[in-house]
Amino acid sequence: MKTYRHLYQEVVFFGNLYMAHLEAARGKRGHSDVAAFEFNLEDNLLQLQEELQAQTYRPAPYDSFRIADPKPRLISAADFRDRVVHHALVRVIEPLFERRFIPDSYANRIGKGNHRALDRCQEFARRYRYVLQCDVRQFFPSIDHTILRGILARVIADPDVVWLMDCILESGVGVLNDEYDMAWFPGDDLFAANRPRGLPIGNLTSQFWANCFMDPLDHFVKRVLRCKGYLRFVDDFLLFADDKRTLWEWKGAAQDFTASLRLALHERESTVYPVTNGIPFLGFRVYPSHRRLKRANGVAFARRLHRHYAALAQGELTYEDLDRRIQGWVAHAVHGDTYGLRRSLLSKTPVLRRNP
Repeated sequence: MKTYRHLYQEVVFFGNLYMAHLEAARGKRGHSDVAAFEFNLEDNLLQLQEELQAQTYRPAPYDSFRIADPKPRLISAADFRDRVVHHALVRVIEPLFERRFIPDSYANRIGKGNHRALDRCQEFARRYRYVLQCDVRQFFPSIDHTILRGILARVIADPDVVWLMDCILESGVGVLNDEYDMAWFPGDDLFAANRPRGLPIGNLTSQFWANCFMDPLDHFVKRVLRCKGYLRFVDDFLLFADDKRTLWEWKGAAQDFTASLRLALHERESTVYPVTNGIPFLGFRVYPSHRRLKRANGVAFARRLHRHYAALAQGELTYEDLDRRIQGWVAHAVHGDTYGLRRSLLSKTPVLRRNP
């Protein structure tokens, strides 16, 4: 496997930092931290470049908060200055890994995404009789830094880029400790509990490194198990076949391989069943002939819609913002057979203009 050296100057090149700033600021220019950085943009970028070149750069602490939709998670937001560094790094190293990723890995990749993953899932559901559905328990909190560093080192040989990746990794140590329940693997001693682990949810680097971390599994399934019907979205992956026994054997092999990455599968959710039962995947239940939106998704949107209407009546939300939020959900829901649901939800509550 080819490794790449002399990449760091591309990362710290002023033009790369400027483009990274534009990407990090996209859609967030109204935020105070973004506005403060852009107020003295050139000076801030030059200062950041100087720190990176001298390797005196240190990430700021994360700002963590919890969300409950679609499921409870701890989100950790990096300082805007650090997000610029994340984009600058990923802009340079992502293409080197992208050419190694399999086509059927769909998360956080240009030209992929959840709707293409749904299309591929349905394509396989029409081609095969059975599916093995797997997902990883506590995926982001479980990602082992030593193993991740080894995976990244197979491609990145520039010691300065490795230094920067280590800085970002170390800044996330402990952020997800309370989200992780210790899992023990064969050969572990008591010191295994102290292994650095966890990628803060919300970082561009975390999303990218998650794909790097799972890439060995992708190649194992395709090359060793020779599964032709396989796709993955972050830590959710599906294997298709016409024989249930084959899929149960593949489950055992996948469990052994993920254990080598210090990851544990959800035992109850990782199971084999006919595709005609419908495959719960990315907010939908996918059948060979159609798709249905998960009930929880429709219920959650109905509740948000009620809050949006109330905020509009109080003058806390503009019509433009309301339209943008509704269209965002509709753009997702339209990928299933949801015409009746959309018609019902969007015609129930009239929107009345407030009196001046």
